[in-house]
Amino acid sequence: MPSKNADVPPPLPEPLRVAVADSHTHLDMQSGTVEEGLAKAASVGVTTVVQVGCDVRGSRWAAETAAAHDSVHATVALHPNEAPRIVLGDPDGWSRQGARGPGGDAALDEALGEIDALAALPHVLGVGETGLDHFRTGPEGMAAQERSFRAHIEIAKRHGKALVIHDREAHEDVLRVLKEEGAPERTVFHCYSGDADMARICAEHGYFMSFAGNVTFKNAQGLRDALAVAPLDLVLVETDAPFLTPAPYRGRPNAPYLIPVTVRAMAEIRGIDEDAMATAVSANTARAFAY
Repeated sequence: MPSKNADVPPPLPEPLRVAVADSHTHLDMQSGTVEEGLAKAASVGVTTVVQVGCDVRGSRWAAETAAAHDSVHATVALHPNEAPRIVLGDPDGWSRQGARGPGGDAALDEALGEIDALAALPHVLGVGETGLDHFRTGPEGMAAQERSFRAHIEIAKRHGKALVIHDREAHEDVLRVLKEEGAPERTVFHCYSGDADMARICAEHGYFMSFAGNVTFKNAQGLRDALAVAPLDLVLVETDAPFLTPAPYRGRPNAPYLIPVTVRAMAEIRGIDEDAMATAVSANTARAFAY
């Protein structure tokens, strides 16, 4: 049964003493204006956000928003679940694009061309979220998903931008494609979802691991184990807002201002103070996205 507070934003947390960045958010899916969201975040020490595109329209919006706000950086991409919808169609209109017929490979190429053009813009610092999702896309969509992922890797490398990866129940295949294509110099696993063994593999390759509010969930011991072994200089923090609101506010709307809740939980998992954790994730995010 949904909580009676499900639509009520959680309270402002105690501000961080060291400013940090939200390395992955979706301001276009959150209530209120961009200006309000940024001001609320800045009031608790979250002074930079990375606005992530998931389709052509959202990627254009991300680029425009980053151009208009100094504290916003953009990434652009076709989400792994968007690629099969472009190729095979989306009759139910599940995505924000509404109902669509099948466009085939030509439509995917056209959309990738738009992402490529956006990735060239100076205020676009990353290509993503791209990758593979074996949870929401069935076998019929795998080919389109993988083709799109490979194209995004090439775009990121050609433009010298960070690659932001969505990996849902697809760890082995994501690592395989990165190995086959050659990962960009800066690669970020957004909403890191692997275990401690995978964290060690990511560390060997220098991949950044970005932890979201789900690291605070009771059933997420595997994520906490991964965070415990990940090199501190490869750890980022994110909201993925409006999703994955950290405990004790799970199920309520997430937003960048809740980053301090996750930072404090991460510090506790690592056995360091919150200032040390904030200092690390702040420096790491700037390095990952080269700003």
